[in-house]
Amino acid sequence: MDRDEILRVLRAFEAAGLEYVLIGATAMGFHGVVRATEDIDLVIRATPENVEKLRAALTSVYADPQIGEIATTDLLGDYPAVRYYPPTGDLYFDVITRLGEAVTFESLEAETKMVADIPVQVATPSALYRMKRHTVRAKDHQDAAALRERFNLPEAD
Repeated sequence: MDRDEILRVLRAFEAAGLEYVLIGATAMGFHGVVRATEDIDLVIRATPENVEKLRAALTSVYADPQIGEIATTDLLGDYPAVRYYPPTGDLYFDVITRLGEAVTFESLEAETKMVADIPVQVATPSALYRMKRHTVRAKDHQDAAALRERFNLPEAD
């Protein structure tokens, strides 16, 4: 992943006032648990206005007409996730508004990390652990174990 591109995107999120929380391997990296990844996973507040802020932020970085295809009805509908591939091809974004009943923007425990003077909303280590510990992916189990060990988290909370 291109660090400069990520910083441009995070600055655009801040400038647009996007309400979001990073999750997944990118969030883990902000906590010092580094794993290779090609995507940025984020949960956004599920409102039409916030989806518009997402489109505005991405457009300010990529000027890609495909961004207009990120539909509010998708992110607020029955399958609340979209994947956006920027024209750079260096990374992609998985944007969600909820993970079933378990995770929503409002229920996600987050904290602010400062990166190059940009405030970034990141899921806490315990929130990441809870999201990853019972999935079917082996990678998530490894992530959960690394988070538990690094932050001395209880196996169940």
